[in-house]
Amino acid sequence: MTKHVRVAPGALIVGKPLPWTVFDAEGSILLRQGYVIQNEMQLERLFKQGLFQPREMEAEEADPETIEDTRARNPFVDYPALLKALETTLTTITKREPLARKRLNGLARLIDRICQEAPDPCLALVHLYSVQPTANEQTLFYAIICHFVAVQLGLDEKRRLVLIGAALTANLALLPFLDQLNNSPKGLSARQREVIRRHPLLSIKALQEAGIDNPRLLGIIEQHHERHDGSGYPAGLTDKDILFEARILALAEAYTAMITRRGYRERFNVGQAMESIRDAYREQPRPVIYKGLLNILTPYPPGSLVRLFNNEIAVITHRSGAYGSHMAQAVIAANGRLYGQAEKRDCSLLDFNIRAVEDVTILPSMDFSQLWGFE
Repeated sequence: MTKHVRVAPGALIVGKPLPWTVFDAEGSILLRQGYVIQNEMQLERLFKQGLFQPREMEAEEADPETIEDTRARNPFVDYPALLKALETTLTTITKREPLARKRLNGLARLIDRICQEAPDPCLALVHLYSVQPTANEQTLFYAIICHFVAVQLGLDEKRRLVLIGAALTANLALLPFLDQLNNSPKGLSARQREVIRRHPLLSIKALQEAGIDNPRLLGIIEQHHERHDGSGYPAGLTDKDILFEARILALAEAYTAMITRRGYRERFNVGQAMESIRDAYREQPRPVIYKGLLNILTPYPPGSLVRLFNNEIAVITHRSGAYGSHMAQAVIAANGRLYGQAEKRDCSLLDFNIRAVEDVTILPSMDFSQLWGFE
């Protein structure tokens, strides 16, 4: 019998699409994945009545480093299972279980594969669920962004997988506090600042105690908050002493932070976030990583919401290629009416040229799998 789990407070946010399908106590569907919670009253009702069941990956009990799963990946369907797998992996590390290293390696390989098979939908996950992500969602976003920047910059598979593993575990010591820190409307206390400054070393200690001792992975984690001018932590390293992969992870975290809402500030839209990256790019002694991120995102990354020349609101589904333009699905008509079914738009055509980036919080409910053409 399928086991359903009660929706936890804090897991759902007004204006954010549901990361899973929600059921009632009898197992009937209340709301499908992609439904956007409209108000606090609806949110409260979901917490009281809603249950969910993350989709299980095949061969869950198999050795996670050697799972042979040949299905075509649908990142939207896989999203809840990836979050569950991340939670399980981090738990095995903190509990120092024998499978910790293999679970981490297996999850890194799975994320790498999904990103290769469905690149635009994977980048869309980052932007569609960026309104106010949980700590685990943010962690998954770091790993996804690291994958794409690493590919863009020509890192081989071995270095790429180590970087993804570091992205998944760099904030291990901070995760119990992260949701509280992100949602707090106040500035950080002295104790919170101390925890933040120590978290790279504390995360390394937890990994080592779980038998994870890859020197490159631990080095990335230790250095991912160092800054080229020596103002970072924990060691105050300067430019030439900071690992290349640590810089990639730092930028992945910075971009994710910009496009997510925090208790003490509103989120940047993707245009504002990329302008901030361009400003930082000009000041960096080694700007190639910043250029790499801008290249993989393009001006309108998948999952971003845009207004077209004909005044429709559309979701970007595919980035422009060498000889093409962005593709989008129009979801709101020029008169403000919701389309019953999204309308495909080629943004190279005059009527469908992109005029502006819109706030993703006005995103209507939709079936993301259908929007990206998955069966």
